[in-house]
Amino acid sequence: MIEWWTFVLIMALGQFSPGPDMVLLTRTALSRGRAAGWAVAGGVATGLMLHSTLAVAGLAALFHRNATVTVALSILAAGYLLWLGWQLLRSARSGTDLHLSRGRAEVQPLSLFRCWRRGFLCNVLNPKVAVFLAGVVTPFLGMPHGADWPWLLWVTIWLEGFLLWGIWATVLQLGGVRSRYVRVAHWIDGCFGIVLWGMAGLLLYSLI
Repeated sequence: MIEWWTFVLIMALGQFSPGPDMVLLTRTALSRGRAAGWAVAGGVATGLMLHSTLAVAGLAALFHRNATVTVALSILAAGYLLWLGWQLLRSARSGTDLHLSRGRAEVQPLSLFRCWRRGFLCNVLNPKVAVFLAGVVTPFLGMPHGADWPWLLWVTIWLEGFLLWGIWATVLQLGGVRSRYVRVAHWIDGCFGIVLWGMAGLLLYSLI
């Protein structure tokens, strides 16, 4: 149990480190509410499910050594982050995505499936997630805990990702956080858009 709780703590620290997933989920939960935030969390968790399958199967290290696949996915991920950033910057400039009406925030319709898809693509297109999981999982796989141990790690990655991100989306609804967000929504959207563009730039720069 000590080894398992250590693994849980490491995964939690990695999950809440600044990154595209956190930016996307935070902004979505603030602007569109708890259900949309949980949908993004589900998409991120689904991406983690695929990445953790590679990690637990021991394929992530091989994937990392395949330069062609790494470069291709990095370019796709950067392109997707640029697109997300452009959507936020356009929202910040035009004000068409979020506005005040009778003191309440209103947003253009966005289905929960589309929220889920955004979370999934943001996570699954990031090859660094697979590399991170490979680095974390590999030492724990060597521990003599029986045949079920790798599957426990796999379930932990997926379930912890979904629950912690969902709880974060719920916390963002408390204490008037959303009402305060509405007052400065376009400034925050602009900042988030610039952050996503910066992450895309760093991802492309890492390929040089």
